[in-house]
Amino acid sequence: MMTGSALLELEPMVMIPGMMSDARVFAPQLEVFSGFMPVMIAPPISGDTVEQIAAQMLPQLPLHFALVGLGLGGVVAMELLRRAPERVSRLCLMSASAQPDSPGTSSEREPHIIGARTGRLPEAVRSIVEPDLLAPASNRMELAQSLIDMGLDLGGEVFVAQSRAMQRRSDMQNALRRCTGPGLVLRGEYDRVVPKKRLDFVATMLPRGTVIEVPYAAHLPTLENPQGVNQALAEWLAMPA
Repeated sequence: MMTGSALLELEPMVMIPGMMSDARVFAPQLEVFSGFMPVMIAPPISGDTVEQIAAQMLPQLPLHFALVGLGLGGVVAMELLRRAPERVSRLCLMSASAQPDSPGTSSEREPHIIGARTGRLPEAVRSIVEPDLLAPASNRMELAQSLIDMGLDLGGEVFVAQSRAMQRRSDMQNALRRCTGPGLVLRGEYDRVVPKKRLDFVATMLPRGTVIEVPYAAHLPTLENPQGVNQALAEWLAMPA
């Protein structure tokens, strides 16, 4: 880990949660890094397109910041980079693809959107907490329940808006090329939601991109292997801007 004095010299870190998640998805990272540097959680809840979410979020963010995005949060992070590359000092993407939904994936979201709109939010939320989301572990059921709790707390309107944002997202390859600072892509060892080749591709698009595989984790490494993620983040933050 970095020393406290080194972290104190860093710009603020902005962390964007994934779909139907809130600050709890970054709880282990907040516990460690907020003791040494400013850390801000920016939930992607203000629009039904990635562009709307980023446009609403950007004025509320620091002038310069390190940027971390998980899943949908990673897609929003790429859009923030596209809009204001001069404000993003470094970028970390976790479990996030730069490519848009395929037609099949987009159509698969529709029944769950309808469910969330018609009083079946628990069913819709459980649909995204699928078996492949988490790696095999003794606390898998506990983690799954915490994800369901976050989703239910956010509510049906957020589920619909975030699902639409994922359906409508654009290709972000050109945005990635605008990152001039250190780029980090974290990939869970067991992640089957975003294939390995897609995450490797994201790293190749970042001019200073590095891929780190997080062991004992799948799509949500921040909770599944927080120590591994924290170590990777500390090393990324220590890289010269």
